[in-house]
Amino acid sequence: MIMTLKKYSLKRYRKYILPLILLLVVTEGAAIACGATFGKLETGLLNGLSFLGYMFPPDWSAFAEMVQPAFQSIVIAFLGTVFGTLLSVVFALLAAANISNPWVRNVTRFLIGLERSIPEIIILLLLIAAFGLGAMPGIIALALGCIGMLGKLLADTIEELDPVMMESMQSVGANKMQIIVFGVLPQIMPNLISYTLFRFEINIRLSVILGAVGAGGVGYELDYSFGMLQYHRAFTALLVIIIMIFGTERLSYMLRGRIKMEGALK
Repeated sequence: MIMTLKKYSLKRYRKYILPLILLLVVTEGAAIACGATFGKLETGLLNGLSFLGYMFPPDWSAFAEMVQPAFQSIVIAFLGTVFGTLLSVVFALLAAANISNPWVRNVTRFLIGLERSIPEIIILLLLIAAFGLGAMPGIIALALGCIGMLGKLLADTIEELDPVMMESMQSVGANKMQIIVFGVLPQIMPNLISYTLFRFEINIRLSVILGAVGAGGVGYELDYSFGMLQYHRAFTALLVIIIMIFGTERLSYMLRGRIKMEGALK
């Protein structure tokens, strides 16, 4: 019995209890500062469930009208991912310490970090002021958003490459461009494809949000339906968005799995 009490003594878990208490205190303080309470959470959930009742059943007649906007959102995400990936490769090469000089690397790393600090929706609002409403600012915003994520991941991948490979290519007279084309890009290609597919999933979701702001697509249809109090039509738009996102995720998952399988076979 004494051994059992010693085994479960509080002294043994004191290093976990104190941080947990501190976390609870900080969390409670943050909740008070934000005005977040369990009472408001309960009220909000009940109101949300009540509001969902107004959206049933979906307006199936509007389903056909949602196909074209959904396709537009997919195209916006696709083009933004393609152009963003191409830009990210350039930024990654400039940000890799084993490819570029320190001054260029530091400046490029700063630009990549700066882009990550600015949400895509802010970029879109600035682009709308320049280009107006439509798909163009949405595509540019998503392409720029790729740089912050893919640029950093690819730059880190390039810096982790085996330096012996680059030194051996230099020893036989290869220049910097030949090292990049024949040495660096083939080695990072599996990571590049995997990261790009993952970013495409993110851009599909972002295209819906940006569409509600002014980029068009199914996000605009959702925002318009809510604004016009057409809740049944809005629920149809939500179903289309769920199908679109789920289908894209499954396709991306299967492609990434095939890439990993081919890489393992090699």
